[in-house]
Amino acid sequence: MYEDKFMQRALALSALALSKPGTEPFGALVVRNGEIVGEGVNHSKANHDPTSHGETEAIRDACRRLECVDLSGCDLYSSCEPCAMCVATMAIAGISKLYYAAGMDAAGAVIGDLPVSKRHPIDVEFVRSEAGKLIQDRQQPAEQHRSDEAVSILESWATN
Repeated sequence: MYEDKFMQRALALSALALSKPGTEPFGALVVRNGEIVGEGVNHSKANHDPTSHGETEAIRDACRRLECVDLSGCDLYSSCEPCAMCVATMAIAGISKLYYAAGMDAAGAVIGDLPVSKRHPIDVEFVRSEAGKLIQDRQQPAEQHRSDEAVSILESWATN
């Protein structure tokens, strides 16, 4: 069941990118039995790792903390609709439900035209179509919440 305090935390993690070099405004957390068991922020630039998205970092953190690779029964809260890679990682880890804020279309509209110096270019339409297929085809349900707040963080980051 959706709990707004967890989405607020995902958005707060996203907002760290406004002041922390090497991060991008994508935050996520893994929740099990009403407790945060993993958190992550996009560190792709800082880690020189294109897979270091907020969702994958949160899943990695949860797996380390819980000393397992099976996150069945856990929910994932993300500041943005996950890409195809993150959706696949969620499925592999067994995440039960996804809650996200900004949709990929809204995020792409804000950051899609940023210069390479600011962000590695991504074909948002391609990623959206691939992620959409995966989200539609997968068994765990997904819900969107607090989109305007997440888009506002993206806009602040993009204009800095």
